Amino acid sequence: MTGSDLRESVTAMVRLVAGAEEAALLGQPASARARLGSPQAWTLRATIAHNTEFNAQQVIRLKAAAVRDTPPSFSEIEHTSAEAYQRFSEPSSEEVLTTSRSTTAELLDRLWGLPDADLTDPERNPWLNGRPLWLQVVVRGFWHPGGHLGEYWLTHGPAERAVRLHRSGVALAEAMELPGPALGMARYALACAQARTGRLEDALTELVEALAANPELSLNAARDPDLEPVRVFPG
Repeated sequence: MTGSDLRESVTAMVRLVAGAEEAALLGQPASARARLGSPQAWTLRATIAHNTEFNAQQVIRLKAAAVRDTPPSFSEIEHTSAEAYQRFSEPSSEEVLTTSRSTTAELLDRLWGLPDADLTDPERNPWLNGRPLWLQVVVRGFWHPGGHLGEYWLTHGPAERAVRLHRSGVALAEAMELPGPALGMARYALACAQARTGRLEDALTELVEALAANPELSLNAARDPDLEPVRVFPG
């Protein structure tokens, strides 16, 4: 896969989730936008604000890679923290949408501005600890936000929308011929959504495919609560 092909594929994956977020927020009735959530059940607005912050952190990393610098470390978010939930709940839906659009655009602009070697050679950026930069963009721009958006639908409904999102991710990753690590992430996300909605046989099949494409997901699969029904499924 050439550098241009890889950028095109990653761009498509990032745009898939960003578009789903935007459509969900624009299509949400005013009554739902005003609904209060909780640290255990985030609102759509807070979910997208959190995803956008993760993308903004990736922008900082891409800027650092462009000048051969080491980016700052970012602390992990405790998703059940009342303080974290409050912070992401403060911006209005309009502010969240505007920031999401601009951050996604800058993320992709930075992606396309880097040399091929910076994206594919982990040794160019030692702070990546062996992970290629393009894959980190997939994690931050597709897998992480897609997981949170799917969780929103699985929690608030309609749950089928989460399955459709992750099924689209798998189809797109296959169509764009993304390398195994990224395809495995897409399949893993679909397996989790299928398990959460009771499609255990489908989830097991998808999980096997995910781990074949990306064996590094095995540790996640062994402890992920979403996959508990699959781990005890007799099939």
